[in-house]
Amino acid sequence: MPNSNIDSDLTLGSLRGQFLLAMPGMEDPRFKQTIALIVEHNEEGAMGIVINAPSRVHWKEVFEQLSLQDSSLRGDEAVLLGGPMSPEQGFVLHGAGVQFDSTTEINTDISLTASKDILESLAAGRGPDDVLLALGYAGWGAGQLEQELVENAWLTLPAEPEILFATPVEKRWQSAAARHGIDLSGLGSQSGHA
Repeated sequence: MPNSNIDSDLTLGSLRGQFLLAMPGMEDPRFKQTIALIVEHNEEGAMGIVINAPSRVHWKEVFEQLSLQDSSLRGDEAVLLGGPMSPEQGFVLHGAGVQFDSTTEINTDISLTASKDILESLAAGRGPDDVLLALGYAGWGAGQLEQELVENAWLTLPAEPEILFATPVEKRWQSAAARHGIDLSGLGSQSGHA
């Protein structure tokens, strides 16, 4: 079923810095009612961090594992399940303007860091303030995400820091859509790209 000419059929460009919302008809249980931030998208594939799936792991456990004293006041917050790939790898999404060893700017408002120095800063209570910690990521091979979009598995929307950092985890999927006038409960497997 994959279309090898998908790039010529779909002119999306890069989805980096966009939200990817699972459509209500999503069949993969790992992504049902999820919202992910696309942190990389090119001809080789795509990478996203799921931002609304809390894990059973808490920040304090991550700090303890790294032998960091927790002065963060975040210790009891749940770490997110960023996706099924590399679940041992940590990723920190945070507001732009702060640089660490491996910081990558996703868009003008959001950055991603995967180096230990940001966790040291967070454990010490030095920030950044707007931050999410996720383990693992979602990945798509070349043309795979484009095909899933054609099949109406996902809805794409501009990423907004308010959804990432100021909206409760359990409300992010519906809130992101609602901010653009979309009622996900009224959608079946038909799609859209807003």
